[in-house]
Amino acid sequence: MDIILSNSSGKPIYEQITDQVKEQIMTGTLAAGDALPSMRLLAKELRISVITTKRAYEELEREGFLENVPGKGCFVAPQNRELLREAQLRKVEEKLSQAVDEARKGGFPLEELQEMLNLLYQGDNI
Repeated sequence: MDIILSNSSGKPIYEQITDQVKEQIMTGTLAAGDALPSMRLLAKELRISVITTKRAYEELEREGFLENVPGKGCFVAPQNRELLREAQLRKVEEKLSQAVDEARKGGFPLEELQEMLNLLYQGDNI
């Protein structure tokens, strides 16, 4: 499991961990039943507090992404991929709606907004 933390990010460390684990689950990098490192091991590898990893794991468990099996560890919970996709799609729609509102306020034409979106989506692939 690859987790990359950024000190310059505005997000708290536990949130960076939860976001990256969710992304790995949604993309299939982590599959149902896969074991995650123990809280202590992950904390040691990332050089952060065990309390931070505990908070991230608890958040992921509360949201249904992980299952904690006492004495055995944390495992990726079975996911309804369509439900996850729908939830992610709602988030994207909300953010795009905000972007469209800002573009309208700024008087940007649709073509310019589409071009901007294409550039942002392609990112480093250009």
